[in-house]
Amino acid sequence: MSRKLRYFPPDSLVEITTRTLQSRFLLQPTRQFASTVVGILAKAQERAPIRIHALGGLSSHLHILATVDDAEQLADFMEYANGNIAREALRLVKDRGWSGKLWGRRFAAITVSDEEPAQIKRLRYVISHGAKENLVVSPRQWPGLHCIDALIDGTPLKGIWRDRSAEYEADRRSDNVVDPRAFLVEYALELEPLPCWCHLPAQEYRQRIAEMVHDIEVETARRIFLTGKVPRGPEAIRRQDPLEQAVRPKKSPAPFCHAISKEVRAQLREAYRLFVEAYRQASAPLRAGDRNARFPEGCFPPALPFVRNDGLPCSRDGPGFALG
Repeated sequence: MSRKLRYFPPDSLVEITTRTLQSRFLLQPTRQFASTVVGILAKAQERAPIRIHALGGLSSHLHILATVDDAEQLADFMEYANGNIAREALRLVKDRGWSGKLWGRRFAAITVSDEEPAQIKRLRYVISHGAKENLVVSPRQWPGLHCIDALIDGTPLKGIWRDRSAEYEADRRSDNVVDPRAFLVEYALELEPLPCWCHLPAQEYRQRIAEMVHDIEVETARRIFLTGKVPRGPEAIRRQDPLEQAVRPKKSPAPFCHAISKEVRAQLREAYRLFVEAYRQASAPLRAGDRNARFPEGCFPPALPFVRNDGLPCSRDGPGFALG
C-alpha cells in the first residue's frame, strides 16, 4: 500500500511518533540512555531547527510535540535523529543476540490544529506517559526519557553527544588507545512554549504544566484505587528485558489530525485535498517528461527536490505552486 503524501502547512504543530520493531522494549529506560537521546535530538535540532515543545515516551516508542516549518525540515530532523538513536540503542542490545533493526516503520506525524484545547490535550498526552499506562504513579517517576523536570522547573534538558566519527578517525590514526571521553559534548535541547501558551510569562507557563502533572497524578491515583492495579514502579521497569514485547501494543489507526471541532477538521482535510489534487495534476506532465511541472509548495515531487514554501525548489529551476 502506498504511503500518504507528506504535507504540513507552514509552521504546523505536529505530534511525532516512532515505534520500535514489534513493540520491543529496545529504548532502555535509564538516565544514561535518556541523556544520549537528548544529545542526539539537540544535535539534530542544530541541523534542522524544529521547535520542540515536549518529548517523552516508553521503552517501545518515542513522542515529540513540535512546530515545523515544512515537511522537509521535519524529514531532515527525523532522519538524523532516528538514525543515530537506532545506532546507539542497538549497541546496548547486541550482546543479547538482537540482530534486527530498531524502528518498525517510518515515523508518523499528525497535524495538531490551532485550537487551544487541542494543543493542550496533545501536550497532556505526551507528558502523561508512564502514568497513563499504569507503570508509575507519576510521570516524574519515569526512569527514562522525559521532559517534565525541564518544563516544570525551568532547568535545561541536557544530554551528551558522542562524536563517534571523530573518535573513529582519531583511533585509526593513533597507535595509542583513544579516550572516548574526549569525544563527549554536552548539549542543551531547546524547549519552546506550546504555541497557544507562548504569550504567557515563563513562571505562569511552568505553573500550568505543574497543575497538569498534578491532575495526571490525581487521575492515576484514582484509577489505582478503583482497579487495585499497582504500578510496576521505576525499579521493575529498569530490570525489564529489552527484547520483551508490549503485551497490548497500540494498533488503532492514527487519526488524520488532532482537532476539537468538526469545522476545523474539515478545513484541514480540505487543505490536504487541494494539495493532493495539485500534486496529481503536476505528476501527469512530469511522467510525460516535463521536469518543470508545477508542483504544490511543501511537497516532495518524485525524483525532484523538495518544493519550498517560497515557491522555489531546493536546488532546481522551476516555479512552485501556492494553495489558495
